[in-house]
Amino acid sequence: MTNFDAVFSRSVDKPEEFWAEAAKGLDWYKECDKVLDSSNPPFYRWFPGGKMNTCYNAIDRHVKNGRGSQVAIIYDSPVTNTIKKITYKELLEKVSVFAGGLQSLGLKKGDTAIIYMPMIPEAAIAMLACARIGAIHSVVFGGFAANELAVRIDHAEPKLIITASGAVEGKKVLAYKPLVDKAIELSAHKPGKCVLFQRDIVKAEMKAGFDVDWNELVAASKPADCVQLDATDPLYILYTSGTTGMPKGVLRDNGGHAVALHWSMKAIYNIDAGDVWWSASDVGWVVGHSYIVYGPLIKGATTVFYEGKPVGTPDAGAFWRVISEHGVKSLFTAPTAFRAIKKEDPNGVFFKKYDISKFECLYLAGERLDPDTYHWATNMIKVPVIDHWWQTETGWAIAANCRGIELLPIKPGSPTRPCPGYNLKIVNNEGVELPAGSEGSIVAKLPLPPGNLVTLWKADDRFVKAYMSTFPGYYDTSDGGYIDADGYVYVMGRMDDVINVAGHRLSTGAMEEIIANHPDVAECAVLGTNDNLKGEVPLGMFVLKAGVTKDPAVIAKELVQMVRDQLGAVACFREVTNVVRLPKTRSGKILRGTMRSIANGKEFKVPSTIDDPTIIDEITTTLSGMGFPKK
Repeated sequence: MTNFDAVFSRSVDKPEEFWAEAAKGLDWYKECDKVLDSSNPPFYRWFPGGKMNTCYNAIDRHVKNGRGSQVAIIYDSPVTNTIKKITYKELLEKVSVFAGGLQSLGLKKGDTAIIYMPMIPEAAIAMLACARIGAIHSVVFGGFAANELAVRIDHAEPKLIITASGAVEGKKVLAYKPLVDKAIELSAHKPGKCVLFQRDIVKAEMKAGFDVDWNELVAASKPADCVQLDATDPLYILYTSGTTGMPKGVLRDNGGHAVALHWSMKAIYNIDAGDVWWSASDVGWVVGHSYIVYGPLIKGATTVFYEGKPVGTPDAGAFWRVISEHGVKSLFTAPTAFRAIKKEDPNGVFFKKYDISKFECLYLAGERLDPDTYHWATNMIKVPVIDHWWQTETGWAIAANCRGIELLPIKPGSPTRPCPGYNLKIVNNEGVELPAGSEGSIVAKLPLPPGNLVTLWKADDRFVKAYMSTFPGYYDTSDGGYIDADGYVYVMGRMDDVINVAGHRLSTGAMEEIIANHPDVAECAVLGTNDNLKGEVPLGMFVLKAGVTKDPAVIAKELVQMVRDQLGAVACFREVTNVVRLPKTRSGKILRGTMRSIANGKEFKVPSTIDDPTIIDEITTTLSGMGFPKK
């Protein structure tokens, strides 16, 4: 039995013993009465009776233990030409005083606050200040449309909103305050105050009696101590991206969340206190919550706060500069970021300019890592490139190559094996477990490990219906795939992305994997379109790498042949076209569902998370030229 096997077996055979041991990595005011309360399934609760504070574990204890002079946050902003370092001692001062300011405005334990901020340290300060006093924060991605922010205001009912005057989006400055004002105008619930951080790049007009200047508030406030919280008290609400209508507010608790993230920083990412860690995401997404703010700080690492893009700020060497300049040990980002770098710099010209000798590992997640991008990155940077799979709902990885336990052999296309704590099965529509290699729904046996969602905000019934009722006794990931004979997980995409071609169930993910292997293709998407004869047939779109001069029509023919050769004629893969770009969310997920709706002539709503709405018109025009939707 390998070291990983031993750890994994203990986590699923004796979960209470396993997580009780992990909980010793935190500071508790009072230890829990029991490790797991399973009296009301599927509402399992970890560490009931335990008293702790997430902010204390993220900051205070490191200062108390003599590490106050260590850098906690490196703020690197190529869009404003700023680099700033904040030590743990400085962070403690900033967070505790801001927490005191929030208390002076009436925010207390159990109240909610919406944080609508760009990627600046003040976003982390606001989150940690809420955690310090027991207020529940809901971070909404900065720059979200006013109507989407209004929906979240009505749902979370915040006592106050914390925002900044604006951000840099690409080459434009985006003013936030007009969006916040419009959202409040549209919402039925009216927050009591708005705390606003004025940035040099854009100044916001303040409304007397409602808006509070961040710096003035801090200047007039006294530091607040940490409030003792139950481990089961809520820490934050995070709305799932792309939701329409009534949003799903994932609710995370304090104790289980802190235990899982602290444990995962070492076990999955091999990060110790003092290491420099960089998660290139945004605090508006779950990755930002878990691995820009809470995880690395609870561990006592140095976390990079990056306000920029993988390309264009200023070039495709942006990531390598940050890694080189700050001595980053490991980077976590989305595959789409590396596809963008690959597209702009396929031969690694920018990469060769920088010394990344301290860099040990690249972690990718957010959507499937296609083998072509995996091989490109591996061959260039010569360190392990690790794909791992998780969801907003889980808060940390479901499947990963746990480097801090044991680096297992890498299989391109797989996020390796289930993480300790996740007892995964592949089942058919009737919930019957399938043998190795058979494709079906990926489910996790209950109880889920600590750190997962405990319910949906104000929607217990919806929580049960959405995740726990399709396969009783299991959490339904809504993803499809298979587990091979070695226990490796293969996630082939959302169950919606499995298409039925003349009675044959085929994965669009498998087709994307083949297309992505073409040497001229930077990225691609395959979606199912309605067909009168076969029910559904696949439609492919591909983006070319920079510098490719070959005729796209010739490449399209080659792609059709590649899919035919590797999947067979049964796939009916005949329609494929070149596009300049694919529509994505700001976190990098390709909007396959939106494109599927356009191709099938269904009504759709442009997701609020889209990075550039103008691309929808481009895709619509392209599909129309191909005869979609089919009459």
